[in-house]
Amino acid sequence: MSERTLYDKVWDSHTVAKLPTGQDQVFIGLHLVHEVTTPQAFDILKERGLRVAFPERTVATVDHIIPTLVQIRPFEDAQAEEMFAALEKNVDENGIRFLHLGTGRQGIVHVIGPELGLSQPGMTIACGDSHTSTHGAVGSLGFGIGTTEVAHVLATQTLALSRLKVRRINVTGELRPGVFPKDVILRIIHDLGINGGLGHAYEYGGAVFDKMTMEGRMTVCNMSIEGGARIGYVNPDEATLAYLKGRDFAPQGEAFDKAAAYWKSVASEKDAAYDHVFDIEGESIEPMVTWGINPGHSVGISEKLPRLSDFEGEDRRTAEQAYAFMGLKAGDAIQGTKIDVAFLGSCTNSRLTDLREGARILKGRKVNPKVKMLVVPGSQKVKEQAEAEGLHAIFMEAGAEWRGAGCSMCLGMNPDKLVGSERSISSSNRNFIGRQGSPKGRTHLGSPAMVAASAIEGCLTDPREF
Repeated sequence: MSERTLYDKVWDSHTVAKLPTGQDQVFIGLHLVHEVTTPQAFDILKERGLRVAFPERTVATVDHIIPTLVQIRPFEDAQAEEMFAALEKNVDENGIRFLHLGTGRQGIVHVIGPELGLSQPGMTIACGDSHTSTHGAVGSLGFGIGTTEVAHVLATQTLALSRLKVRRINVTGELRPGVFPKDVILRIIHDLGINGGLGHAYEYGGAVFDKMTMEGRMTVCNMSIEGGARIGYVNPDEATLAYLKGRDFAPQGEAFDKAAAYWKSVASEKDAAYDHVFDIEGESIEPMVTWGINPGHSVGISEKLPRLSDFEGEDRRTAEQAYAFMGLKAGDAIQGTKIDVAFLGSCTNSRLTDLREGARILKGRKVNPKVKMLVVPGSQKVKEQAEAEGLHAIFMEAGAEWRGAGCSMCLGMNPDKLVGSERSISSSNRNFIGRQGSPKGRTHLGSPAMVAASAIEGCLTDPREF
């Protein structure tokens, strides 16, 4: 059992009761809601004559269904318009803050939370989206929940949760040039497996994380769920405090200093005990890319695809299915695989640092004429900042499409989708069959740098060449 970790401290300070089921009733400090997982949840409240218990602790935005090309109401997609309108009505009836298109603060829920200083160290955060683990980057515990649980949090501001084990993942040394946080988390999932984190919280640390940007920590924590971990977090440090200072919803002035003292106190102690520790040398990581149908199906860009004899049992059957679906052969090189689409965006990699990296590579170059490239900022603020730096001009001059904020081509719930059997390199987080909107679409996951490099060459490309 873990002791003196951030996980234990935050969990214990938010536990309000021991339930007959053996679970803990945990108070949720911040509930982030969006248009997709809330209509039924609010209906449940209405059916039971309930109202939102803590509207001041609930914040709404729109991200999944929103179009990124034309963001004018009413939307062309009637279902999207209906979902937006339903959220508008529900938050209005319950007095919930709504960061909609007209606020200048709209965006992907996992981008705007940290960006606005809503997500803070020591918090418990819940959202009806599996990638809520992102918020662990600031030293909070972020829980992705389903629609029924969304209703429960709306009504009670608590969740019934089972305590997790804690695995400390140390990434030591330094990352080599051309290797990014996306490569770090893909390597972790590759090594530990997509089910390796079941029943665990992942605490990330080591020299690589000490030097990693807050945006990079968000990328890693975002994909914790892809490795089976319920949550992932990084202990708050000076970088965390510097990132949060001055954010819209962060404490200001003396209140910030008081909060900072508390935030530091929730970090894991030096003598903290973990249920498991896993080490990776940063120098051993190269740019990673997925070849199959789950985020664990990945290799270094210079490596050959694994042989079927490398797998056993169900893993072998999944690998056989992956090769057949992706049109790839075991033992072949992954580098040079032709692509049709390049997508730079999603809650994993749509922040300003991601766009800067993509723009660095694309500056003065052209997207391959056979490739369609979408660049989609994660929030209206990211879009505004990128345009102030002239990044949008670089993308458009290169031949990429510059869009409005939203989830876009990550999950295919809006007009941005793969068509037929198109093959994409994507900075998003899932490469499941059908994930990008086409049942035949084929997705490779990579860093923003790999997306940009591949868009130029028209094939999966080692970004270290740029």
